[in-house]
Amino acid sequence: MRNVALLGIEPGMTVADFGSGSGAYVHAIAERLLNVGHVYAIDIQRDLLRRIHAEAHKRGYKNVEVLWSDLEKKHASKLAEHSVDLVLISNLLFQLDDKKNVFEEAWRILRPGGKLAVIDWADSFSGMGPVKKDVVTKEAALKLADDSHFDLVREFEAGAHHYGLLLRPTPANL
Repeated sequence: MRNVALLGIEPGMTVADFGSGSGAYVHAIAERLLNVGHVYAIDIQRDLLRRIHAEAHKRGYKNVEVLWSDLEKKHASKLAEHSVDLVLISNLLFQLDDKKNVFEEAWRILRPGGKLAVIDWADSFSGMGPVKKDVVTKEAALKLADDSHFDLVREFEAGAHHYGLLLRPTPANL
């Protein structure tokens, strides 16, 4: 998966996939970690988490852990403060009412030097992706990031219908 290669994931890292969904990113990250490091699949849909767990077992990944959570709640990931190198939020923002809490939770669990990757729909595409009113534009995501004390490191090409942002906690707020 091309986007995973762009995120700088290396063996030994700890990664949290917020709103892991079907687990496509989880498995690509686990493969990139070479069973050295850890990836947390965090989602509110238990059936998807069961599938991720079963697929990780089938592939022989020993570094995947599934966590049920409602990421709109405070400290929802259940992960320790400053314990994660990278948080991934992909195709999740448009589904949330409390988007700010997800950014705050990412900030809480990121280690100094850690990064947050946001990948989401750039627009509504005639029945593909979210409906127009639910789209979180790149500008809106950057505003949420700024309000939650993140700085933009760089933008990256995340596909024909998505934007990608790589962010880091604002140094003064660590």
